[in-house]
Amino acid sequence: MKPIVRNIIAVVLGLIVGNVVNMGLVQVGYSVFTPDVDVNDMKALAKFMEEADMKYFIFPFIAHALGTLAGAFTAALFSKNQKMGVALIIGGLFFIGGIMVSFLIPAPMWFIAMDLVVAYIPMALLGAVMAKSLFKKRR
Repeated sequence: MKPIVRNIIAVVLGLIVGNVVNMGLVQVGYSVFTPDVDVNDMKALAKFMEEADMKYFIFPFIAHALGTLAGAFTAALFSKNQKMGVALIIGGLFFIGGIMVSFLIPAPMWFIAMDLVVAYIPMALLGAVMAKSLFKKRR
């Protein structure tokens, strides 16, 4: 298989794994800290988030960070020759998604800043480093 094809497949796999982890943790968060609002109603959720206690932001942050980490790790693990590159693509795509969500669902500025600064690019870098380390140990 050509390296470019394998790298594209790695990115697609990374996006799938990252999104599954992200959504799974968001669902766990809803069961741990059940908001008094219909989470499928974006307007009601936006209003709730403006006044929400800090505990309601724990799982979204963990979901964003670990979803990005899992996706970047998976992409880097399956990449043929661009482990850091595919991991950063995952981090960049999740970062763009984080920016979009910050416009759709209002949240406190501290959360948006922490989420955008810590949960995406640093986690993608960590995922690439972890995959490279694992790859070296396998050799």
